[in-house]
Amino acid sequence: MGVEIEILREASDELVTALGRLLPQLSTTAKAPDREAVARLLTFEANTVLGASLQGRLVGTLTLVTFPLPSGVRARIEDVVVDEDARGQGVAAALTDRALQLAREMGARTVDLTSRPSREAANRLYERAGFQRRDSTLYRLELDPAGP
Repeated sequence: MGVEIEILREASDELVTALGRLLPQLSTTAKAPDREAVARLLTFEANTVLGASLQGRLVGTLTLVTFPLPSGVRARIEDVVVDEDARGQGVAAALTDRALQLAREMGARTVDLTSRPSREAANRLYERAGFQRRDSTLYRLELDPAGP
């Protein structure tokens, strides 16, 4: 039995629990989302959240974000995370392949993603999937949700 990929549509107990287990493996600052946050993630129009299961257990997720711009439909792959126990079994590749298929179906001209240099296995996966490293500068401004 191989990796099964599905579009996640319901903020089930299993999904909330799985995200609570997976997100700390992605980011040390990410907080486990509650059911309301998971429901918002799944129902946000720009998001398509994919789940990967092995033997009926959710072991990975990926969020595909698509949005129209004046220059055409664009897509981003965000928050790819695979449970440590399931790495090396093709889970991230299956998630990425399905995300790229969906982006094509949605008419996206490009798909972007970012990955830290220290994530060597992930970077090799993205290069095998056809992604090319871009010479770009990423800017980020941290916003205080309660601020002015």
